[in-house]
Amino acid sequence: MQNQNWRFLRFTFHRSTLIAMLAFAVLGCACAGLANAQAKNVGGVTVFHVQNPEENVDFVNAKPMPLPSNPLSPDTTRALIQALESKQTVGASGGSSGAEGTGITSPEFLGKPAPASEIAPQDWGTSNHPFTTVRADLFTENTNKTYPYRPAGKLFFKIGSSTYICSASLIKPGIVVVAAHCVANYGASQFYSGWQFIPAYRNGTAPYAKWSAVNAYILTAYYNGTDSCAVYGVVCPDDVAVLVLKATSLGHLPGTTTGWFGYWYGGGFTSGGLFQITQLGYPAGLDNAAYMERNDSYGYMNSSFSNNTIIGSNMNGGSSGGPWVENFGLPSGLTGETNGSFPQQNVVVGVTSWGYTDLSVKEQGAAPFTSGNIGALVTVACTNYPGNC
Repeated sequence: MQNQNWRFLRFTFHRSTLIAMLAFAVLGCACAGLANAQAKNVGGVTVFHVQNPEENVDFVNAKPMPLPSNPLSPDTTRALIQALESKQTVGASGGSSGAEGTGITSPEFLGKPAPASEIAPQDWGTSNHPFTTVRADLFTENTNKTYPYRPAGKLFFKIGSSTYICSASLIKPGIVVVAAHCVANYGASQFYSGWQFIPAYRNGTAPYAKWSAVNAYILTAYYNGTDSCAVYGVVCPDDVAVLVLKATSLGHLPGTTTGWFGYWYGGGFTSGGLFQITQLGYPAGLDNAAYMERNDSYGYMNSSFSNNTIIGSNMNGGSSGGPWVENFGLPSGLTGETNGSFPQQNVVVGVTSWGYTDLSVKEQGAAPFTSGNIGALVTVACTNYPGNC
């Protein structure tokens, strides 16, 4: 597909085109009515109970979820100056710690992914934003089964009869955080279905098995389209969702083995609103989404873009929902040294939400984690499913 056509597809996917596609592919069957019937609003959070957690998804021919595209021109100078001049406020601060898990694995082969045909190349960046995007592997080690990489994974799900992929991560033993646009169609009051989370996915293999979601939670403002987005349905303050995973018959959950990330809201930035982010995901434009990719970049918070954080990145379709982690890696033992102002290790502070329509910009954005979105979502999910937390 030519770059121009792909940009148009990415820009329109979460607007009228996606609605039209769903009307043709989904609304013609009973599943659309069922999805709406099973969605309930509880105190500003909309929960969707999955009727068929074991729904078949196509692990081989899954399509990358088009990354929602921001059509606005990047403000490469003023946005950074703004971030440096004034501290951004996103409300109360809080979160929880992660855990590394046992690491024991029994791989299951799901099928090697077919080549992606709908990803345009991204060869350079015009944003003046430094970053490094590489495969997560080291030269002598496949890091997907090493903590803190293994809580991240690939998410398969259904839109109508087609299977799509996003990226996601564990933030509790049985709770996954992902972008809301991988869970529901913004403003259409329509959930997708059949979510299957594969932690540490690697080239068709599920080293820690596959896990079905039984409940999905997003903010009602995102579900019904009243979120205060800088760009409708794309650059939003609440593009965040959590999925509750189904435990095994023995009560096992993936986080016991893989471990899980912590999460944090209302913190992790300097007084000038700057972050240092490690981004993980499975973009189809890199290694055909067969391997986990890692990106490292500084980020800045832009109040003109719904307080979204913006980083430099070479990731694309399929990376949506992947974790943005602070203080990633094995913490050092302190010898004659003290921690900085944000010592929390391996905490997710956002998930991949959007990229620019202009593929040469090489930047991506993430909705801010706040007490009102991730805090509320985790609270409701853990109240209803305490065993998963």
